[in-house]
Amino acid sequence: MIDWTSDQIELRAELSRWSEALNADHLERDERGEFSWEAWKLIRRTGILALPFPERWGGLGQDLLTTMYVLEGLGEICRDGGLSFSVTTSMASTGVSLEGFGSAELKDRYLPLICSGEAIGAHAITEPDSGSDALEMRTRAERDGDHFVLHGTKTFVSNGPVADLFVIYARTAPGPGPLGVTAFLVERDTPGLELGRPIKKMGLRTSPMCEVFLDGCRVPASRVIGRVGGGFLVLDHVMKREILFSFVVNAGEMQHRLDRCIAYAKTREQFGKPIGAYQAIANKIVDMKIRLETSRKWLYDTAEKLARGQNVTTELAIAKLVTSESNLASSLAAVQIFGGNGYMTEYGLEKDVRNAVGGPIYSGTNEIQYNRIASMLGL
Repeated sequence: MIDWTSDQIELRAELSRWSEALNADHLERDERGEFSWEAWKLIRRTGILALPFPERWGGLGQDLLTTMYVLEGLGEICRDGGLSFSVTTSMASTGVSLEGFGSAELKDRYLPLICSGEAIGAHAITEPDSGSDALEMRTRAERDGDHFVLHGTKTFVSNGPVADLFVIYARTAPGPGPLGVTAFLVERDTPGLELGRPIKKMGLRTSPMCEVFLDGCRVPASRVIGRVGGGFLVLDHVMKREILFSFVVNAGEMQHRLDRCIAYAKTREQFGKPIGAYQAIANKIVDMKIRLETSRKWLYDTAEKLARGQNVTTELAIAKLVTSESNLASSLAAVQIFGGNGYMTEYGLEKDVRNAVGGPIYSGTNEIQYNRIASMLGL
């Protein structure tokens, strides 16, 4: 395991003072499926959105591992999983793509807004007919002088209803394949961009989602992120960080859940002794601990390799598989340990299950991750 420095530990510990305020009314917000602007204001004040970005654009200049370590702390102290998901979505979808591939003009204009949280970012990749097969996207962008004109529909756009900036992937050359896709930075009020109604979800309800309709949406050519036809280089770069950011938050959530279950198992008595004294309960908690530590190891080991510039295709797929499945198993075990109380909404554990169900689906389904690993094994 990594020996964190005192500065890193202090940076993460600073989040604790925001815990009570961030968690106020989180159950009610989840029930209403409501994004909390008040909670977002608190997130902005924590500075967490600025973690991985250079100081010249208002960032904190932290490396990948430190950013993940603090994001794990967010998962541990924040019970609003949807809010945490919106945080990592904005950071990765828009901030990471701009910092990695944006022109100097785009960085100077937009990165400070992402770092401060004044602007919320979203990325529009998935389409109603293509799903995981992103290469089959039908959204197209046609050159018209010094603009591109976008036509198409995107779905499952996290942060969409509240986003100020969208990174939209569209085909700029005919036929399938990665070379014909380009990434565009599009402002919310751009004519021809229309947002659909918020989509109701099983979990992560406080992170709003919608469709995005593009009908003659004119985007200046200067808003291309990277180069024309290089959109999948941008997407690959972003998705690596998105997976590490969002699933290390899950590791923090698993740590909180584990601590809560241990405390409950020590104090809840049945048949004359604490339920933790029964092997059936103790084994569930031990499994939670093993899954947590396994997830952490895959996430941080993968991040270390990525930071060194190594190919992490296999490691990233395994990290995503292990963490998403561990988080779901952990949430179900917690409900079982708490029994009838765990099934009640007031304990927040059934919400954890609903949130965790999404993990094996978003950021590339686990079935796709299996395919990637098999391909790297030559199968």
